[in-house]
Amino acid sequence: QAKFESTARAAGNQARAMWGKNSANVTDTTAISVHGTNPQNLVEKILRSKIYNHAYWKEHCFGLTAESLVDKAMELDTVGGTFGGIREPSHFIQLTLKMLQIQPEKEIVLEFIKNEDYKYVRALGAFYLRLTGRPAEVFQYLEPLYNDYRKLRRRLASGEYCLVHVDELANESRGGRRIHGSQPALEGTRTPLSSTVFRCVALSSYPSSSRGALNGLHDTVSRPDVGVFPADE
Repeated sequence: QAKFESTARAAGNQARAMWGKNSANVTDTTAISVHGTNPQNLVEKILRSKIYNHAYWKEHCFGLTAESLVDKAMELDTVGGTFGGIREPSHFIQLTLKMLQIQPEKEIVLEFIKNEDYKYVRALGAFYLRLTGRPAEVFQYLEPLYNDYRKLRRRLASGEYCLVHVDELANESRGGRRIHGSQPALEGTRTPLSSTVFRCVALSSYPSSSRGALNGLHDTVSRPDVGVFPADE
């Protein structure tokens, strides 16, 4: 009996290691699964461990709520994942993990994305939605960022900086590519309605003699295995 209770207690402690309110590193008990897993699992385990041991996480992320996280997001001055020889996690990716941990309401995330005054707040919200959102949400809320040409500083893995535009960052986050050290879920394709609108607008802009070629272009662009956007690779 004592052995059974000890085993059950150990199993319970292991289950609470990532989901509960008894530690600064666990997921909030009110959070729901994302893509069938604990939200924090969307950041790789090795990177999570580095973040948990980082001074910024311990000093600035402890006790953050969805409201107080906004102030920290406004202080960001770079985007990126890890950098340097020891692959130190950036403040950007640490705040992303904090958002996964506390799972702010969708309305708050959308306010991040719509924020035109603080471009790094917008980038943080966009990356969080790309990790957690459904394909339709990603297309709907991130596509307007293609019209944002402001410059962002990116911290490269080498530790150096480079410039990237907001629209480039939005483009990089599509198609299931790795970004900031994390692997977003596959995005899927646009809805048939979007594809139909594209076709109608395109055909109405050209004479009838050219519409046959455009029909072929539409068939290629809207194929489910290709997606509406042509592949970059």
